[in-house]
Amino acid sequence: MIVEVAYALPDKQSLISLEVEEGTTIKEAIEASGVLDTYDQIDLTRDKVGIFSKFATLDTVLREKDRVEIYRPLIADPKKVRKERAAKGKAMRSVKKA
Repeated sequence: MIVEVAYALPDKQSLISLEVEEGTTIKEAIEASGVLDTYDQIDLTRDKVGIFSKFATLDTVLREKDRVEIYRPLIADPKKVRKERAAKGKAMRSVKKA
């Protein structure tokens, strides 16, 4: 069966299509894809994985046409960034009114 393994950095993305046996797990597909050799920063003990944007475990068995995704840790807290952006917007609006 055909599956894909995806990993993305801000400036480079990899989408590797490979043929695997039925019963292959996420971990086995990642290892077979060679992505671990290309990207030293991937740590499967720390990084989360999923199938089509839904979190999964490394021992999840894949189905035909699944896309395995390896997620990087967040650099910034999205809620905090949104609050900071909103605060800047309020400050800019109050300056324009004055």
